Amino acid sequence: MIIECFFPPPIFKFGRKKYNKYDLCYKNSIQNYQDIVSLPEEKYKEYLEGWFLYNTGETLDLRHPKTFNEKIQWLKLYDSTELKTMLTDKVKVRDWIKGQIGSEYLKPVLWIGKNFDDINFDELPESFIIKTNHGSKWHFVIKSKSQFLKTKELYAILKKRFQVWMDMQFWPLFGLELQYKNIEPYIIIEPLLIDANNSLPSEYEIYCFNGEPELLIEIPSNLPRNPYVYNKNFKTSDILLDVPPQENSKFAPESLKKAVILSKQLSKNFKLVRVDWIFSNNQLYFNEMTFTPCSGIYKFLNKENNIQLGKMLRIK
Repeated sequence: MIIECFFPPPIFKFGRKKYNKYDLCYKNSIQNYQDIVSLPEEKYKEYLEGWFLYNTGETLDLRHPKTFNEKIQWLKLYDSTELKTMLTDKVKVRDWIKGQIGSEYLKPVLWIGKNFDDINFDELPESFIIKTNHGSKWHFVIKSKSQFLKTKELYAILKKRFQVWMDMQFWPLFGLELQYKNIEPYIIIEPLLIDANNSLPSEYEIYCFNGEPELLIEIPSNLPRNPYVYNKNFKTSDILLDVPPQENSKFAPESLKKAVILSKQLSKNFKLVRVDWIFSNNQLYFNEMTFTPCSGIYKFLNKENNIQLGKMLRIK
């Protein structure tokens, strides 16, 4: 495959009849999208309650949130800050990371700009990843530039998709992830990180609760990429999110332990943040900071874990 396309998952209908006009998808989203963008802030709570009910089948209790999913909704409404917006911006976060832990943990950047037509593909390597700075999973992976440029249909798809994304805001699309609000959109191109054995790099997701790394996810480079799940003591965790973990336990790699140390430093001022890393060719790279993971609608394999994680996350 010369190209991999990563689009957001389908945008959901909402459980209450009054929200039927927010039946969003890319085929008919323009009018509905504008409805949500123009929604008064005093309506956010009511809107989010309907969205949450449809996607989880549960009533959202924002006065006394108990579960992990509920508390993520609370954080959306009552803990969105300008700092979170800056760190969600995949361009601006780079300077902050450089100041916090050093530039050696930043992935190289090949190009940053606003206009797709300004990209000089002749100057790019054979493989790369192209994405926006103001959304989640708004990116393409180009594995063979030469084959890609020969396929006019694929080039046209890529150009059109980025034109759509650059004209849209991400925050209204998946349950009011307000940290994405007011990010100035850019296109970023980075090298595609592939290990020496031509495999995908390992990925680490460090869930930090009130400045403490508590849940550690290792997504190994080998296939299938089912995760290893650890607690803060690097022991196999019994927490089950929405993907079955590897059955056999293993020792946590040193690179994961390093990512935990750095994540603790980066998360010290936040109630909740998932710090994501990539480990490629013996080098650890910062990937992004995720403040509302899964937009707070995890389909837990064990529902008790939703309550367990909720107890670990302290909010006032």
